[in-house]
Amino acid sequence: MKECLMNHGESTVIETVNAAKPNFNKEKLLNAMKYRYATKRFSEKTIPPEDFEVLLETARLAPTSFGLETWKILVIQDKTLREEMKEFGWGIKDKLDASHFVVFLARKKADITFGSDYIRHMLKDVHQVPDEVYEFYRNAYGNFSENDFKTLESERSAFDWAGKQAYIVMAHMMAVAALMGIDSCPLEGFIPKEMDRLLGEEHGLFDTEHFGIAVMAAFGYRGEDVHRNKTRRPLSESVLWK
Repeated sequence: MKECLMNHGESTVIETVNAAKPNFNKEKLLNAMKYRYATKRFSEKTIPPEDFEVLLETARLAPTSFGLETWKILVIQDKTLREEMKEFGWGIKDKLDASHFVVFLARKKADITFGSDYIRHMLKDVHQVPDEVYEFYRNAYGNFSENDFKTLESERSAFDWAGKQAYIVMAHMMAVAALMGIDSCPLEGFIPKEMDRLLGEEHGLFDTEHFGIAVMAAFGYRGEDVHRNKTRRPLSESVLWK
């Protein structure tokens, strides 16, 4: 099936993918979530490239608000750089030994303000929306960001909203990793300002005018004894039905 869009007077054809409906065993799915935990110590075992590629593709396919994908990923494999990161990462030091270390970036206010080059690129080049849909986004997103959620009130509110999208991406990667028997650990134990300076300004891995570090995560294989059972609130405390 194909969908035809009119964009700048030209016809654009976007393939519609009729993916097969998943039919995973529920017990196996829940077991994967029980198997997953925030791994504290990783082994020296390396994730095969083809398996990590699945995790990256999972990130690419993850949902984000308005489909704007306000995130970017750095995969830090350089051991010398990992050592440098330890100085500003009080809670990430042991995790830097993992097979793959991922830094999730979030875009700043200038990029997520409607009319920016980035938003225009996402809507016109990536999503290939026609002009009338572009105007719909202008109104809907403008009302959302300026009135409803007020995400553009400040640099901080804008970055926090963009950062939420990065967390969605990270969560998807971690869930799929668990299904593949790959361990992970989400990480907030670092000094953002210093880490931005180190990776962005000193090493030039990203433009600090447009991006900041939202969160990090380590992926690999556990190098420790079996973890204790999960302790969580019962659903009766967490879920309200009406």
